[in-house]
Amino acid sequence: MEVKDGKPNFSFMPLREDGKVDAEGKVFAKLRQRCGGERESRIFILLLVFLGCLVTWSLPKASVVHEHGDNNTTVDAILRAVPLTDGHNDFPIWLRAFHGNRIYSFNESSVIDGQVDFSRLRQGRLHGQFWSVYVPCPKEENDFDSSVYYEIVHDTLQQIDLVNRLIDYFPQHLSHAYTANDVWSSFKRNPQSISSLMGAEGLHQIGNSASIMRLYYRLGVRYITLTHDCNNMYADAAQAVEPVHNGLSTKGKEIVREMNRIGMLVDLSHTSDATMIDALNTTLAPVIFSHSNARALCPHPRNVPDAILFKLRDNGGVVMVTFYAEYTKCDNPRLASLQDVADHIDYIGRLIGFKHIGIGSDFDGMASGPNGLEDVGAYPSLIAELVKRGISRNDIEGIIGGNILRVLAEAERVAQALSLVLPIEDEVKPLLP
Repeated sequence: MEVKDGKPNFSFMPLREDGKVDAEGKVFAKLRQRCGGERESRIFILLLVFLGCLVTWSLPKASVVHEHGDNNTTVDAILRAVPLTDGHNDFPIWLRAFHGNRIYSFNESSVIDGQVDFSRLRQGRLHGQFWSVYVPCPKEENDFDSSVYYEIVHDTLQQIDLVNRLIDYFPQHLSHAYTANDVWSSFKRNPQSISSLMGAEGLHQIGNSASIMRLYYRLGVRYITLTHDCNNMYADAAQAVEPVHNGLSTKGKEIVREMNRIGMLVDLSHTSDATMIDALNTTLAPVIFSHSNARALCPHPRNVPDAILFKLRDNGGVVMVTFYAEYTKCDNPRLASLQDVADHIDYIGRLIGFKHIGIGSDFDGMASGPNGLEDVGAYPSLIAELVKRGISRNDIEGIIGGNILRVLAEAERVAQALSLVLPIEDEVKPLLP
């Protein structure tokens, strides 16, 4: 989730001159693109052409994939072989912001405003999802007193509960998952069920407490981003006003090792370059970037520079390419497209190897997806584009799920190896005067 002034950033929704969302403009732009501008002299012919275009434009997504010809068979085979797993989806904070976390008025056929609902999830053939239990940064810049975080911890627990309630209320669509093996087993048993894990988006959400972090893990959180867009007592953020630690603090290095000890993935999206380097030098397990792109293609501080991509390769981790327009096409985010996202995948893969790439869409954390990746129903179109570019089937299977599940399994193995190491203990206030 990206925010401005403490609110979700939906700045790239196309607008009309009156400031309202230009939904009709997008429709007619698509019609013009598909139908062209030919004029006929007789009105009934014009009408027939227009109606024909409407029918063509409204065909289901399977017909769009079919346009790739033989790729359709390959895409289907890939999706049957590997659980398509997305590293970052902000549906929970969307539900909090616009529906007050009230879910029991929804059913499996509900069309929910935004980029996610069960109908489109089925269309996209998603099987694994790290749902973000994001809560915004505190308003106090660089005030790391524990009291600042009490409400944030409270709200994070509500978001974790929301995800667990969603899974329990919609068991025909969602299932609990805690390990890489859980995802694979569920995929073999019921490919249409979405194995659901969680990720917390910033160590500000643990309230300066390793104890709370461990409890999050027990509740299903499997990665924590070291920062969001604010510094915390452990690490510096990419988009904070100024650094305070020049990377990880001493406690930050301790918390990274504690994450390794329990099997919590270390996520470096949103962190400063210095934090990335310190974390890669500290961690005992592979790390992830849950939703970031290549800085060489889009020079934004939220993206990953080549030098750190090489360190990620040596670490064995993955960068999960995001669809967020501002980090995909820096020069003109409104024109970001599926092809631009594929460019980032192509670039990173050819630089450090495709086994270090995943998908971290950020659906419902952005105003609108790139052209061709408007919602969760569009994953097969991205896979078709990767096939079209000549990326091997084995590499694509890794990109869409195999790689992140390998990294999660490796983090679990590291935790097992560290099982005799004692937990770090919080500093607590004296109970007695």
